[in-house]
Amino acid sequence: MIRSVGTRAGRPDGRDDTVSTSPASSQNLRIVPADGGRARDDFIRLPWRIYRDDPAWVPPLMFERRESLSPKEPFFRHADWQPWVAYRGDEPVGRISAQIDHLYLARYPDRSGYFGLLEAEDDGDVFKALFDTAEAWLRERRMQRVVGPLNLGINQEVGLLCDGYDTSPYFMMGHARPYYHAQLQSHGYAGCQDMLAYLLPTEYPDDPRVARLRKRLEKRVTMRELDRSRRAEELGLLREIFNDAWSDNWGFVPWTEEEFAHLGGQLLLLLPRDFVLIAEVDGRPVGFIVLLPNLNEVIKDLDGRLLPFGWAKLLWRLKVKGVRTARVPLMGVRREMHNRMLGPGVATLLIEALKKSAARAGIVENELGWILESNAGMRGIIEQIGGRVSKRYRMYDKSLA
Repeated sequence: MIRSVGTRAGRPDGRDDTVSTSPASSQNLRIVPADGGRARDDFIRLPWRIYRDDPAWVPPLMFERRESLSPKEPFFRHADWQPWVAYRGDEPVGRISAQIDHLYLARYPDRSGYFGLLEAEDDGDVFKALFDTAEAWLRERRMQRVVGPLNLGINQEVGLLCDGYDTSPYFMMGHARPYYHAQLQSHGYAGCQDMLAYLLPTEYPDDPRVARLRKRLEKRVTMRELDRSRRAEELGLLREIFNDAWSDNWGFVPWTEEEFAHLGGQLLLLLPRDFVLIAEVDGRPVGFIVLLPNLNEVIKDLDGRLLPFGWAKLLWRLKVKGVRTARVPLMGVRREMHNRMLGPGVATLLIEALKKSAARAGIVENELGWILESNAGMRGIIEQIGGRVSKRYRMYDKSLA
């Protein structure tokens, strides 16, 4: 028997929302809200159980996972959410969350909620119990469609890995078991958007077409580093460019000022000065790119712990040994340029300029993602300079009507 416990929704404002779901038959399963205590610990630790024999999995840093789920996380200023853990007896065997992003609802009329943070054993009863619980919570809040996985919003970790299981994910990218895709489909979910990750070597042959474009634009387009003495103003500029550049993309929700400042504050602690570049056309900022060292390369053997010696290992590996891989987590060119030569030109020049920064730091390979499969323009630029698809991620949806 599945017992789904009435819950107090995990709202940052502390308001009391209760939800209950209908019982269904299974093998002594129960669904428990992971609002704190042992259930929250089990929620965070469950991936260690699911991936214990997967050599490609990288254990996340537990302190970072706790911080990302705390009420201090800026995403929760405009979203409601609830996490649950599935238990068989006393053993945690699955987890899921449901989210409602009010910025999304203000922008789109489809009454969509999200599911995310999905992990579970390969057991249809467990997946059914988790989905039934999350979907019931969303229905009670008048959602008509569920989309996911999102961990937790569209500007965070999104999509289910469905190709590329044999290699470790880059930092801030997801991993999954191959059976997740079949379980989603068997419970009524269908793919609605594919996203790609590309690998691009730092040193690649100079394409003659790129060289001609660079020469044609070099008098108008200049590159500069982010001015850290004006951090708040500069981060505001990057946020403005990103929100404009991505505003027509699938599922777009704008970054809030607080969210982008929070992310920027975290990233700037890790980034060399020349890992954030701003492109200007005739002196006006029109695009930017960020390169993030692949922390997964240096934390994989820490088992999620920084104490007692993890901090020392992490700092030594980052500052002394260095990393050989990196990822582009943020990039954008103002929308007004997308249908002009300047748009792809600025994007190409940003990647070219970042290539020099990566080479100086000893980076040999870079991941660019996520790239919408339908984004032919960006994919063409990356493939033209030697990028190859390394992983595929998929978003799913389901009607709640």
